[in-house]
Amino acid sequence: MYNQAVGQFTFDQQKALEIILYISRKCQDQYHLLKILYYADREHLQEYGRFTCGDSYIAFKFGPVPKEVFDMIDHVRSKGTDGNNEYNYLINEFKAENQKIIPLREPDINVLSPSDVECLDKSIEVNKDLSIEDLRIKSHDKAYDSADQNSYISVETIAGTLRDGESIIGYLRNMYV
Repeated sequence: MYNQAVGQFTFDQQKALEIILYISRKCQDQYHLLKILYYADREHLQEYGRFTCGDSYIAFKFGPVPKEVFDMIDHVRSKGTDGNNEYNYLINEFKAENQKIIPLREPDINVLSPSDVECLDKSIEVNKDLSIEDLRIKSHDKAYDSADQNSYISVETIAGTLRDGESIIGYLRNMYV
């Protein structure tokens, strides 16, 4: 679901977990995982009119970051000591050590749509072998540049940078009223 008032989708925590597990099976570096999700979401928005798990993007120093996925990983890295009880179960799902994300189980593909998997696979293939510097440069796009550091980047702003951006923005405004 899309909230036009704030320019964001509704976050699906279960999907996000499965995406973390899915990507980390193929690429365990946290920075790559976060950027792979960004490009998968851009592709999914372009082709299907939504993000894969509905996360919101923040303009951090090293580029756009999916906020909730980042918080999930950070919670696991802190071993559940950050006070966010909502994410305590994640400690049994994956490990976050240094900059590596290590899945502790196979992802449940049934939680992901075929289009989610298609866009994740495409983004993994295109981005997994890029250096961190190349990913940083690539992700500092017009959507990133439009936001103040540490603030949200609206879905509509990201959509505006895509092929047929105005059509996607119109779709979002009409579809999710």
